[in-house]
Amino acid sequence: MNAAESLVVGLEKVIDVDAHEGPVYVADEHALYFTSFPRPRPHVAIRRLDLDTGVVTTVVDEANAANGMAVDRDDSLVVCEQGTRMSDARISRLDLHTGARETVVDSYRGLPLSSPNDLVVTSDGSIWFTDPSYGYLQGFRPPPQLPDAVYRFGEGELERVADGFEKPNGLVFSPDERTLYVGDSEACLVYAFDVVGDRVENERLFTEIAPGYPDGIKVAPDGRVFSSYADGIAMFDPQGERVGEIELPGAVNFAFGDALYITTDTAVWAAKGA
Repeated sequence: MNAAESLVVGLEKVIDVDAHEGPVYVADEHALYFTSFPRPRPHVAIRRLDLDTGVVTTVVDEANAANGMAVDRDDSLVVCEQGTRMSDARISRLDLHTGARETVVDSYRGLPLSSPNDLVVTSDGSIWFTDPSYGYLQGFRPPPQLPDAVYRFGEGELERVADGFEKPNGLVFSPDERTLYVGDSEACLVYAFDVVGDRVENERLFTEIAPGYPDGIKVAPDGRVFSSYADGIAMFDPQGERVGEIELPGAVNFAFGDALYITTDTAVWAAKGA
């Protein structure tokens, strides 16, 4: 297959809206949750798009610079809150029924998290997330006290599982959860790791992203790895070979549902047949 060949049957705009990051599809509600474009930075809201009616509602107006999100085993929303100069960065949990928010974790060995970016909740309920220092570089967080790294929170403990990145960003597991993929947005690379229990080993280069850099990363049920890049979303087989693309400049992040829902800062799009 030609790398430029699209695997998408149809691509259509769902709605014009300030959808920036963290898209999560909730099947029982047929709804898409996302974080808004930070305007002014670092003001970010968590919003909900009803895909049946097209109605957008604000779930949390001031969400502490929220970015990546996922749904956990209790159907709560787990959120990367990057924090501000006045409020701590943290991983939080949002009850979608009551609106209650609570801190899951906000420090590692007594040192504050920098600005958590993206996360995944695995089948055992543990939370894996990236913590780059983008908040400081973008002027809304104090200087970091921890290196840019990937962490795992489980059994009430936070452990650093990988570091040495320039800027770890999106992350995702293979369908069998035996491989972890991590995008480094400054290096424009995606790395793969073998997952052994609560740790990783055998770090290796999975693929290079060009043009642009990896931001959102997801895995399809068949094992293909999807990554945003400058011209849209690129698709790779499990060996790292590029097998297709969705042409949509401005694509930031995306979520699988009854379609592939893509956020672009100004709209939500749906790709059928990805």
